[in-house]
Amino acid sequence: MNNLQKLHVDFNQSPWLDNLSRDLLQSDRLEQYVKDGIRGLTSNPTILEHAITGSDLYDEQIKSLAHDGLTTEQIYWKIVEQDIKAATTLLKPLWDESNGVDGYVSLEVSPNLADETDETITQARRLWAEVDSPNLMIKVPATEHGVPVVRTLLSDGINVNVTLIFSLDHYRQVAEAHLATHALGMINNARSVASFFISRVDTEVDARLDTIGTPEALELRGKAAIAQARLAYGVFLDNFAKTAVLDTNSPAIQRLLWASTSTKNPDYDDLLYVSNLLAPYTVNTLPEETIANIIDHLPENTKFMTLPEIAEAKRTLDAIEAIGVDLKDVSRTLESQGVKKFQDSFAVLLAAIEAKAKI
Repeated sequence: MNNLQKLHVDFNQSPWLDNLSRDLLQSDRLEQYVKDGIRGLTSNPTILEHAITGSDLYDEQIKSLAHDGLTTEQIYWKIVEQDIKAATTLLKPLWDESNGVDGYVSLEVSPNLADETDETITQARRLWAEVDSPNLMIKVPATEHGVPVVRTLLSDGINVNVTLIFSLDHYRQVAEAHLATHALGMINNARSVASFFISRVDTEVDARLDTIGTPEALELRGKAAIAQARLAYGVFLDNFAKTAVLDTNSPAIQRLLWASTSTKNPDYDDLLYVSNLLAPYTVNTLPEETIANIIDHLPENTKFMTLPEIAEAKRTLDAIEAIGVDLKDVSRTLESQGVKKFQDSFAVLLAAIEAKAKI
């Protein structure tokens, strides 16, 4: 058993791959990752931008679709849906084996619809129908206009990956949306995960602590993200622990997904956001480099998250706020940056497709 498999077997945490490309599919690398212990994957506009602009594997299909009269955005959805379908087919046996707990592939709605609730619902329903795979998750941002989308899609029986969660308040809203559609006695097989972003929180908070510059402030660097995630897990326990005890595979459980878990600061341990966030009923989405690091050197003393650590996390965040960091402003800033980053990637991607279509 390698270290990646150990995350699931020993800690009941599912490692998912944070990447998707045609090269990954055609080279059999994705198949190998599954053999090594990967139990799902996610994609987003930035990942897909890198996949399509950095490869010539899509060029002929782009030209063919353009010749058929499709618009640039229609071409995008056609080629992405092809990759998503291939990935869901590859992971479907894992979905079957896990009784619908793992084996999911996430496809994100257009980031240009971040402020458009009704349009997002319409597009999500279309993508769900066109991909037509039970192990698909439609990825929706946890913005003000996105949370109502989550509730509607889950009510429709559509699996949802709720992304860009940077605060405990937003996570509570996302958990409530799931709970409202999976009430006691309600039969709803739709699954959802709540994607709580990690490393970007430390990047933003650390910059603010550096600006404050006192010894007390500098001592708190690298602690905000893990502390906030541990408190989020406390919220998970409050909402879903009873269900998990009664039925470990229940669709009524909305698992927490740790997103953005590669270590951005080279001064921090390369598995900081892996070894400190091991807890049952969680998912960790991992870039390929972090997967390699886990297989190579997951610390032997790695252990489950504990209740005392969750209590200590509250004191850590209180100390960060007391020293002058507004954590609500941090979450607003990161959400705005996250939406804009995906919108910028989408624009670059569409421009690249348009250029390839004309060659």
